Amino acid sequence: MKIKLFSEIPYLQDKNLVLKKLEPRDADALLELVNSPRVYRYLPTFLFEKKYDDINYVIGHLYDECFQESIILGIFKDNEFCGLAEMYGYREEIHKVSVGYRLLERKWGQGIASNALKLMIRYLEESTDIEIITASTMVENKASARVLQKNGFELVTSGAEEDWGYERPTLTDKWIR
Repeated sequence: MKIKLFSEIPYLQDKNLVLKKLEPRDADALLELVNSPRVYRYLPTFLFEKKYDDINYVIGHLYDECFQESIILGIFKDNEFCGLAEMYGYREEIHKVSVGYRLLERKWGQGIASNALKLMIRYLEESTDIEIITASTMVENKASARVLQKNGFELVTSGAEEDWGYERPTLTDKWIR
């Protein structure tokens, strides 16, 4: 039986990665991610992990304060924190959700984002009532575009203006699977 998204915090695993709930012991690695300007140059300014200065507060409140709006999971390889995977923008009436990911800079180029996205897609398609999966990327973020294409996403709109919290609208590409 398929579950409704947001009825549980998923634990996703394959032979390479685990996507799971963040715990207090992940604070230092999450702080490394949050403090990386190169990681966040292609991301909205209003992400939950950047909302508070105290990273322990972020972890402690992630699954009560923001769980109704998004599911944020840590991405782990060999028990080492690599980044975050997110399912957000849930639209129950049309069974749609958006996905995103962000990795520690030292984990780029290792196939981790693609593998994490595969795990999210498998979970959404096989275990939930989600029928439409979307993603948005800044036009300049070619690496993320390649990850989406490798995972069966199609570009449906290029250069759309969105409010990502910057001074001017952000030009984004819209993807669907």
